[in-house]
Amino acid sequence: MQNKGLIKFFAILFALVSIYQLSFTFVSSKVKNDAKSFAGGNPEKEVKYLDSIGKEKVFNLGFTDFTFNEVSDKQINKGLDLEGGINVILQISVKDILKGLSNNSKNPVFNKSLADATADLQGNKSYLDKFFDAFEANSKGTVKLASPDIFANRSLQGEGGVDFQMTDAQVKKVISRKVDESVESAFGVLRKRIDKFGVTQPNIQKLGESGQILVELPGAKDVDRIKKLLQSTAQLEFWETYKIDEIGNFLMAANESLKKTEINKVETKTVVKDSLSALLTDGKDSAATKKGNNPLLDKMIGQGGGPVLGLFSPKDTAVVNGYLKRADIKILLAGDQRYAKFVWGIPSVIKDAKGKDVDAVELYALKGNRDNIPAMAGGVVTDASDTFDQSGKPAVSMQMNGQGAKVWEELTGRAYTQKSNIAIVLDDIVYSAPGVSSGPIAGGRSEISGTFDVTQTKDLANVLRAGKLPAAADIVQSEVVGPSLGQEAIDNGTTSALIGLLLVSLWMIVYYGKAGWYANIALAVNLLFLFGILASLGAVLTLPGIAGIVLTMGTAVDANIIIYERAKEELREGKTLSEAVVASYSWKGAMRSIVDANVTHILIGTVLFIFGSGPIKGFATTLLIGIVTSLFTSIFIARIFIDKNIAGKNDLTFTTNFSKNFFTNFHFDFLRVKKWTYAFSTIVVVVSFISLFTNGLDQGVDFVGGRTFQVRFEKPVSAEVVKAELSNVFDGSAEVKIFGNNNQLKITTKYKVEEHGTQADEEVNKLLYNNLKQHFSAGLTYDKFVNAYEGKNFGILQASKVGPTVAEDIKTNAYWAVLGAMLIVFLYLFISFRKWQYGLGAIAAVAHDVIFVLGIYSLCYKFMPFGMEIDQHFIAAILTVIGYSMNDTVIVFDRVREFLDGKTKGNFGEIVNKSINSTMSRTINTSLTMIGVLLIMFIFGGDSIRGFIFAMLVGIVVGTYSSLFIATPVLVDTISKEDKKLIEQHHQEV
Repeated sequence: MQNKGLIKFFAILFALVSIYQLSFTFVSSKVKNDAKSFAGGNPEKEVKYLDSIGKEKVFNLGFTDFTFNEVSDKQINKGLDLEGGINVILQISVKDILKGLSNNSKNPVFNKSLADATADLQGNKSYLDKFFDAFEANSKGTVKLASPDIFANRSLQGEGGVDFQMTDAQVKKVISRKVDESVESAFGVLRKRIDKFGVTQPNIQKLGESGQILVELPGAKDVDRIKKLLQSTAQLEFWETYKIDEIGNFLMAANESLKKTEINKVETKTVVKDSLSALLTDGKDSAATKKGNNPLLDKMIGQGGGPVLGLFSPKDTAVVNGYLKRADIKILLAGDQRYAKFVWGIPSVIKDAKGKDVDAVELYALKGNRDNIPAMAGGVVTDASDTFDQSGKPAVSMQMNGQGAKVWEELTGRAYTQKSNIAIVLDDIVYSAPGVSSGPIAGGRSEISGTFDVTQTKDLANVLRAGKLPAAADIVQSEVVGPSLGQEAIDNGTTSALIGLLLVSLWMIVYYGKAGWYANIALAVNLLFLFGILASLGAVLTLPGIAGIVLTMGTAVDANIIIYERAKEELREGKTLSEAVVASYSWKGAMRSIVDANVTHILIGTVLFIFGSGPIKGFATTLLIGIVTSLFTSIFIARIFIDKNIAGKNDLTFTTNFSKNFFTNFHFDFLRVKKWTYAFSTIVVVVSFISLFTNGLDQGVDFVGGRTFQVRFEKPVSAEVVKAELSNVFDGSAEVKIFGNNNQLKITTKYKVEEHGTQADEEVNKLLYNNLKQHFSAGLTYDKFVNAYEGKNFGILQASKVGPTVAEDIKTNAYWAVLGAMLIVFLYLFISFRKWQYGLGAIAAVAHDVIFVLGIYSLCYKFMPFGMEIDQHFIAAILTVIGYSMNDTVIVFDRVREFLDGKTKGNFGEIVNKSINSTMSRTINTSLTMIGVLLIMFIFGGDSIRGFIFAMLVGIVVGTYSSLFIATPVLVDTISKEDKKLIEQHHQEV
């Protein structure tokens, strides 16, 4: 080997750099463990401890030192599935941005185009592109985007804006830029909010040009609080309110009108004797107020007063909203009241007639106007801070600018004179509606008080300081992982990795003896390099990432196996050890096969990286890095020790007493049985297609949208019983399966998945808690059931939500990923082998493998004791199978090409059979190594990736079969008789 000294130098240098990079991870882990011990399980105390030492020196190398913040920035970060925390994808509403840019245009073509774009959200095309397409179709050239009542309005005129003479193409460029600026603004606002939230190492990034923003908060635990913080647009407004005695006649008339259509639907309830019922009936129990006769009033559960019209149960708010928005009800409002805006307050807890605590929400009527503009907008607020009011209760103090101070003085002066109230409204929720008792308030300083706790006032002040979002931000995809589940994943991943490493190392020693030891040293160096690169890149390690590392261990020895098997062949032909090693490391020896096999693997990994997201991207990252480091260590590191042996003892045989006769006289006629293998594979493919069309697949929420909860109970529960309980409250949409142990369930529902607000998420969580709490001990509260905390063992351990639009995008990306991977590899093989038949044989084998795996999943998902969902992880497994199948097939094809171009005697079929038989030792060796590693991961890797590993396990077995019995026969059958004849003539001549 030339330049041996240079390779040693770079290997040592690279090892030292890797150790240096990894040292930050070890130091950071030690500090974090100290923080956990100091906090004693209190997450807030832990965060404060880490914040307090952020600028302290914690790592001294003698020549330089590093603070904890610097160390944390350089460590390998753990993904949410290992660390626990919350991951959400927020979709900034481009529709809202367009409305704002158009100054809330009333143009019918514009509004119809918005509606059409909203209805056609499937696929990967952006909302803005869909809007432009819809506008073009609806306007038919009669209306321009630069119309004065659309985008050529006063707010968009001027330099860089829109003028009347612009074409639609020119306006599109301006609007696209404005939308990008709005998304950038939203990104900045969200970053400010998150930075103040107190989570270590938050991650926020824009996802391309989609208007989507990814937010990862490792270690975050308060689910509902974080979702509110992220989704709040911070649209602060100040409205004057109606009092109950002003709006009471309308509510009475609405109730009477609703009786005509709703009386038979109303549930039997007791009428609340509040101020409104007293106003309507003079306090008498008349026939008009008998329970069940009042569609609107019967839903009141608490007394109103002043600006509060009444208290309702949160679950009834949607029904009440529907009543108040009906045209036949709204027409009952007279005079200026026809512009009244009905909104809800923040939820609270009251005592019912039996003294039991119940959730309640207040209803308000705001004094609206023709343009639906508040008395004062919240943009005048320049600062906000959490404080305490005169009664010592938590509150939020606000400071306004000069213009706001002037309007606020006028507004409070009017409220003082009229003895009315001013509602402080944030995102259409009334936080408080105080009266003014001491005259007009000057100076622009005011206070928001209500039924808050300290955490709520801190978050509210944080949101107001950071500013409002330019448009609504909906959570279209989310995942919540508890820290205890993350620790289980780490334990399972570590166990499977160590056992896998031990298994691979032991097999290499048993099979190759001293050469196996050299391969193991190369494997150890490979792992050092792999983790060193991950650390230097600041990569995030996920559970699928650990799977990728373990898989890398299986493939890392593949190059050594190819080289060793080639060296054994050269030794059998009578060459010396030195000559055999040189030949095996040559391009005509093992290098061509190694390069072709790994290029196909890299192409598949690249496709995975491009189309994958989150943990799948982490899997692809470790796989790609592992391929590169494996090639370097297998080819160069192991070679250093082999050359040293040649220079010294010169006793390498690449075999042991156990393996020396393996496959030495192996002669099997693979082509003779091709009819049987074709028949078997055809039956498998037909059965798979029949099952796919009749039985279908268990598509996960990644592909169909929905909510998934992993719930652990204190004792075993019946999945059927829980399904029956939840189907009643989730409108029949509840799928419940045992997940791992029989005290753990995976619950999936599509209930309100298209509703992105925090209210819908909280409603689903509360319905889940209220219907499952009977299976837990009495001490499990809602907060403990939903939120994450250290040492949590019961309740929701993991939750995810995928909106239907995102699911459609994921499914589309998955299809393109699989098809693209197959096309790319076909083109590579066509270029490399210069005959299309090689590419066709490989694609036939891969298609066979994919259909086989899909068929197994379709046939077995209903009764297997582990999850077999078709999701992003499954697609990653399929692409990995494609990569392995291609790898295996390429090794065989390389030998076929070598034998066909060489001097092997025999007819065409005999030459091909000899070439396949000569690769059997490598094929079986690599396959057994991979299967062993995957079996270890399947057994010890944990429930969350068991289905993912099973797909790869089946795929490796089938891929080995197809490379021998499908790919090569297809290659043989598609080569023309003329070409075969020419090949046979050539081999007879030699």
